[in-house]
Amino acid sequence: VQLQASGGGLVQPGGSLRLSCTGSALTLDSYAIGWFRQAPGKEREGLLCISETGLTTYWTDSVKGRFTISRNNDKNMVVLQINGLKHEDTAIYSCVRKEGPACTDPSAYWGQGTQVTVSS
Repeated sequence: VQLQASGGGLVQPGGSLRLSCTGSALTLDSYAIGWFRQAPGKEREGLLCISETGLTTYWTDSVKGRFTISRNNDKNMVVLQINGLKHEDTAIYSCVRKEGPACTDPSAYWGQGTQVTVSS
């Protein structure tokens, strides 16, 4: 597995999670990294992306103010901080490495997802 999302789990509404996207055979620091999710019975949804320079692009307004993306190049990792979790955030979350440094670049490598379940 070249790209792996981790950190998911079961959390109560209003809680927080910190998801990580790590590359094993892939380097992340020179590429834009995006996060997607797919809920049961729904299409995959693009959430947000961080460029090589650290600029965040939100692909959906529904996560603004609750989802934050950051880079840790020393650990070859991109982190998705999720606060104020809602039931509708329940999904499998995956990360993707773009072909280049910008969030508008085509997607190249998809990582295995991590399950996030929001339930009381």
